[in-house]
Formats: sequence, structure tokens, C-alpha cells
Amino acid sequence: MKVGSVVKNLSYSVLANGTNTLVSMILVLFVPKILGVKEYSYWQLYLFYASYVGFFHFGWADGVYLKFGGKKYSELDKGYFHSQFWLLTIFEIILALIFGAATYLFCDDANKEAVLLAVAFCCVLQIPRTFLQYLLQTTNRIVDYARNYLLEKIVYAVLVIGFLAAGIRNFQILIGADLFARGLTLVLLSRECKDIVKGKVIDWKNGIREAWDNVSIGIKLMIANIAGQLLVGIVRFAIENHWSVEVFGKVSLTITASNLLLAFISAVSIVIYPMLKNMDEEHYVQIYTKMRNILMIFVLGLLIVYYPAKVILSWWLPKYAESLQYMALLFPMCVFESKLTLLISTYLKALRREKQFMIINWISVGITLIGTGITVYLLDNLTFAIAMLPVLMGIRCCIGEALLSRALHFSLWKDMAAECVLAGGFILISWNIQSWLSTGLYLCMYLIYLVWKREFLKETVHEVKKRIFNR
Repeated sequence: MKVGSVVKNLSYSVLANGTNTLVSMILVLFVPKILGVKEYSYWQLYLFYASYVGFFHFGWADGVYLKFGGKKYSELDKGYFHSQFWLLTIFEIILALIFGAATYLFCDDANKEAVLLAVAFCCVLQIPRTFLQYLLQTTNRIVDYARNYLLEKIVYAVLVIGFLAAGIRNFQILIGADLFARGLTLVLLSRECKDIVKGKVIDWKNGIREAWDNVSIGIKLMIANIAGQLLVGIVRFAIENHWSVEVFGKVSLTITASNLLLAFISAVSIVIYPMLKNMDEEHYVQIYTKMRNILMIFVLGLLIVYYPAKVILSWWLPKYAESLQYMALLFPMCVFESKLTLLISTYLKALRREKQFMIINWISVGITLIGTGITVYLLDNLTFAIAMLPVLMGIRCCIGEALLSRALHFSLWKDMAAECVLAGGFILISWNIQSWLSTGLYLCMYLIYLVWKREFLKETVHEVKKRIFNR
């Protein structure tokens, strides 16, 4: 893969996901400020449920992603993908109708019923869109993917801000903005891949057989992904179930604020996968160690902004000030999740080790279920439930990296230990010292880490200078 192509793809992907991060920041700052706690909480409940919609293809799209990774779009059998696209779309429509009917019959809460019906409709819009997005990603049409993704986030943000500016304080309208943005990008993606969407004939017999093959291949990756989401999802669901939708909304704001970086990090992972599939495995370790060092130096440094961010958000959103203290516990999640999202899971997919990754994630889910049962339902302690999350994330990340290290025959246990010490030290300092002193103490720890990494920093600076000045 040419360097220019990689830079172009990365630039567009970073722009799109950077815009998504910016949009999320704007919404975090202004939506809870303008909406009432109850309306904001139901909006967050919709976004929470909608984040799991992507798993209702049961690995179908993931199978396509894994099977055709590294292929060129022009090389694809368009008839094959036409059948897969429409079989998947029809399947999702049937699934959404069943889910919508069950919601209408059995849900007594009118607000929650509106949320669940919207999620059913979101399923019909999201899954076919995901299929086409995966096709663009896996065939390295990153620019086309990023352009579409960027448009969706801009349309969504403009609609939400416009509705709020017009004095609308109804969570259903904000949900409608999200559905409209998803529907618009589905239409535009269909135009982008019109040679697949507008095929003439669906090969039902072979299409169903191939669909089963795609599901059987992709289900392990999908289960691994859903297990990863469930670590946080189980705790959030238990909070809404055990306490109230208002408590859920306040905690959701804190989680959203803590995870803003992850959307940006995922931009790079989208580009790395097709790059790895077109590269000899002998180069994997060198690229991994360099990217890992750059990422960890950046993310661990980012923890310094915790206390200033908490002070500003507490002043801006006084109704949420009490829940924002949990950022001290949740902020370090980005250290582990960014490494897992950007590097570990991407490399394991490229090495086709998704089964092992799935097992790690589901063991973590089992521990989360037990821990949530104890902390939420037995001890009735919200702090313990939230504190459990970064610990589990750290353990899962370390196990995943140990698996990858074994597969590629390298060891980074000293780096892993140092990162855990910094993340743990940050939690202890920030939770117990609610003042600017916590920032100073963590900064000292981070500077010691930079001194330890000084050789890598020198090499990186030298390499950058060499490339810029051609020396």
C-alpha cells in the first residue's frame, strides 16, 4: 500500500472521527444544559440501546469484513454482494417488525415504548448501512466511508442544535434527528455502492448459503465486540433498572465525557486493518511497538486534563456535578480501551485470532455480571459498580496484549506494568484529592514515565525531523 494513500485515508478518517468527537463534545456541553434531566435521560437511554443495534446482523457484516479484507472494490463480485445486501435488509425488517410488535404489546411505560420503537426503526436503517460501510472499509475506500460518516455527524448536530435553538425540549424530536441522519447516509451510501444495491437478481439459494457462511465466520468477531460493549452496558443497564432513568442519565453523561477520545482513536484503527492485510507479518511487531508507544504517551498525558475538565463541567452543568466526580474512576478507561480498539483488536482480526479475543471478552462479561450483581443489587453501591469498570478494562486489555505478544513472539510486560501503575495512581490520587494538587501529583508521575521513554522520544523526534527536512 502506497504511503500517500495511507496518509490520505488516515487524514479523511481522522477528520470524520475528529468531527464526531467535536459534535459529541458540543452535545455533552449543551444538550444536558438545555434539556431537563428526565428528557436528557430518555435521550441517553435511546442512544444506549441504539449502540447495540449493530449486533443484530449476528456477524453477517463482520464475516464479509473478515473474508474480503484487503480486496479492491473493483474485484468484488457485485451479484454476490447484491444478494447479501438485500437478504440482510429483508432479515432486519422482519426482525424489527417482531421487536416493534413485542414492544407495543408488553411495554407499559409510554416514554420507554417510544424509545424501543425508535430502536426497532434504527435497526432497519443501521444494519444495511453498516454492511455498506464495512465494504468500503475492507476494500480500502476509506475516503468514501469517511466522507459519508462526516456528513451524518454534521447533519445530526445541525438538527439537534437547531431544534434546541427553536425551543424544542422533547427527546422524541432529538431521536428523530438521529434517525433522519442515519437514513440520509444510508441513501447516500446506496448511491456510492449503486452497482451493489441496484443489482438485477437476488440469488436466493446461493445467497442464503453464503449468508450462513458469513455469519459463521463473523459471529466470533461480533460476539467479541458485543462482549466488549457489555462490560459497560451491563453496569449501565443495572443502574437504570435498580435506581432510575435519571441516575442512568447522569452516569451516562459522565461515561460519554470520559470516552470522547475513543471515537477519535477508532479513526486510525479503520485505516490500519486493510493496511495490515496487505503487509507481510514480519513487519507487524515493529509497527505495533511504535504505534503503541505514541498512543500511550498521548493518552496517559491526556489524563492531566481530568481535573480542569471536571471543574468546568461541574460549573456549566451544576445538576450533574455530583455524578461528574465519577470521571476520576472512568477517565483511565480510555487508556486501556484506546489500546484495545486501535491496536490489539485490529491485530487479532488481521491474524484471524477473533475466537481467542471472543473468549477473553466473554470471561470479562461473566466477571462483570457477578460484580454488578454484588455491587448494585447486593451492596446497593453505585461507586463500587463504577470503580469496577476500569479494573475490568485493564485486566481485559492486558490479557489481550499477552495473547497478541504470544502470537507475534514479543514481550512488553514492563510497559504494561508501567501503564497500569499510572492508571491506578491516577484513580487513587484523583478520587481522594479533589483539588489542583491531584493534577500536580499525576503530572509528576507522567514526567517520570516520559523520562523512562526518553530514548523512544529522541528516536521519534529524529525520524520526524529527517522526514520533514529530508536529512
